[in-house]
Amino acid sequence: MRKPAQLIPAALAVVALFSVMALASPVCAQDNNDATMTQPPAAAAPMKAHKGGAPMQHVEDRIKTLHEKLKITSAQEPQWDAVAQAMRDNANAIHALIEERHQNAKTMTAVDDLESYEKITDQHADGLKKLIPVFQTLYDTMSPEQKANADKVFGQFEGHRHPKAASGK
Repeated sequence: MRKPAQLIPAALAVVALFSVMALASPVCAQDNNDATMTQPPAAAAPMKAHKGGAPMQHVEDRIKTLHEKLKITSAQEPQWDAVAQAMRDNANAIHALIEERHQNAKTMTAVDDLESYEKITDQHADGLKKLIPVFQTLYDTMSPEQKANADKVFGQFEGHRHPKAASGK
């Protein structure tokens, strides 16, 4: 069990990690008691099981947008399908944790609240561990122009620029 002083940086890391993950995951769930809680992806529940479908539709929209922006070729579709499935699985897993958090919100202690954020952060990290290898496989099939474009697409999120993308290398 982490000490309370160690949980604060972990909670702050959630916000930073979610910002980075936005291209690969939805930003959506809201807490009843605080500002916006960003939600990335998840794996247990099927996508259609979500009430209203909005977060899962966001993932599908993100997948479609990235497919277009990354200029995925027909030859790259098998690798892209693995990336898209990892995004869906991540969205489902995070969604399940967000739903659990909302269901327990009225009975959670401050420590429970922080621990729920920790679970979400851990799931984000696990999701990245699953997403990165399949994205690397896709990236390895890309032409130099596609790679430069991918670097730019990921580097321009929220005004952040990767050194390679900014310098045109």
